[in-house]
Amino acid sequence: MKLFNRMPAEVRAAVTPPDRVLTYAEGPGGYVIATDRALYLGGVRLPWFQVDRGVWDEEGLTVVTTAGERHRAPLPEPGRVPEAVRERVVASIVVSHYVPLNAQGGVRLVARRAEDDRMLWEFVFDSGLDSTDPGVLALAEQALEETRRSFGV
Repeated sequence: MKLFNRMPAEVRAAVTPPDRVLTYAEGPGGYVIATDRALYLGGVRLPWFQVDRGVWDEEGLTVVTTAGERHRAPLPEPGRVPEAVRERVVASIVVSHYVPLNAQGGVRLVARRAEDDRMLWEFVFDSGLDSTDPGVLALAEQALEETRRSFGV
């Protein structure tokens, strides 16, 4: 029985201070490391506020960023990484509020806390809406201002 579970040198070397390792797992492509401030995946540092979601299957993890990028990490034995990813992504969201805009649909307004404590807002439009339409954007901006006032952020 091991009394001490020492963190591998590769994990320590991959993490940028002041990030603090919460958990990690090794896969064929290297380590997946969850820290208090970011997810390290295949040599890429993804701050939690940029992670939209993590999807798990029997082969590993797929992370989708708020910019729509996909990152894949085979991880046959994920350990506690799935729980850490879920917890940190949820913790980064300060406000998630749906507002109907017109007969075609609405927008989800999502505020995430960045590493420097700034609040970053994003619009997640329903599939029936044209997010490039100036009228739809004006309605979304108005909804954002009302939401900011009502939530105080």
